[in-house]
Amino acid sequence: MPVPPIVLDSVTTFLALADSELPVSIEGLYLEGSVALDDFQPDASDIDFVAVTSEPLDAEATAALAAIHARLRQLRKRPFFDGIYLTWGDLAAGADAAVCGPVSLEGVLRVNAAAGKGNPVTWQTLADHGVVLRGPAIGDFDLRTDPAVLAARQNANLDEYWTVGLDRADRLFSARGAGLLADYGTVWTVTGIARLHHTIATGGITSKSGAAEYIARAFPDRWHRVAAEALRLRRGNSARSLYRNRPARRRDVLEFGRMAVADAHRIYAELSADSG
Repeated sequence: MPVPPIVLDSVTTFLALADSELPVSIEGLYLEGSVALDDFQPDASDIDFVAVTSEPLDAEATAALAAIHARLRQLRKRPFFDGIYLTWGDLAAGADAAVCGPVSLEGVLRVNAAAGKGNPVTWQTLADHGVVLRGPAIGDFDLRTDPAVLAARQNANLDEYWTVGLDRADRLFSARGAGLLADYGTVWTVTGIARLHHTIATGGITSKSGAAEYIARAFPDRWHRVAAEALRLRRGNSARSLYRNRPARRRDVLEFGRMAVADAHRIYAELSADSG
């Protein structure tokens, strides 16, 4: 698919810096996330990448890479150039077995706190939608995905992240509670939970916009307004809100979130029982 010019500009700059300053080679560079899922929004999206190095990054290479990311952030503050560094062996091993290298978060290189445990969403997105900017085509190298691991990790994330977040957001006079009054909180919560529901139910990966559209297909009419509102906000539509006020929208976001988490757990339990 066509790569947005702002994305291509950042990638080209990064590769030029890496090729001249990094002591190991970037043998593959692939885009995932919103670009790969055809949902890139210049004012809201990051550039999500998977970089494949010729060998694992030692301290010297990691320091050089951190300097490259710092330089890139000076030149291109947004969108953030965010991703993970892997080897071909990591991709072949799969998310649970990979020894993941450092990650870039908001354009800053950090040691991967979850080293040895990659995100199966990254592997699945790369397999199904990855955009090749350097290296062999998807399908021409060993890339191990595991539907069971993907579904289990998404199911666990529903409680470890989203249920915890909903519980905190239920208190209006809290940072999370106030955050749900904001446009960003609506998009993040509605589409975030719907994306996990979609993956558990279908085995596939969808974007934020795709998740809002999925709600309209997979859920009763009761939830279509909050989905349409999230989609309106995600796409920067300047039309009037579908809600009379923000507190009313916030209630729907919370109620949808709790319902969708419970329904996703139900689907996961049924699928697990069938496969067992």
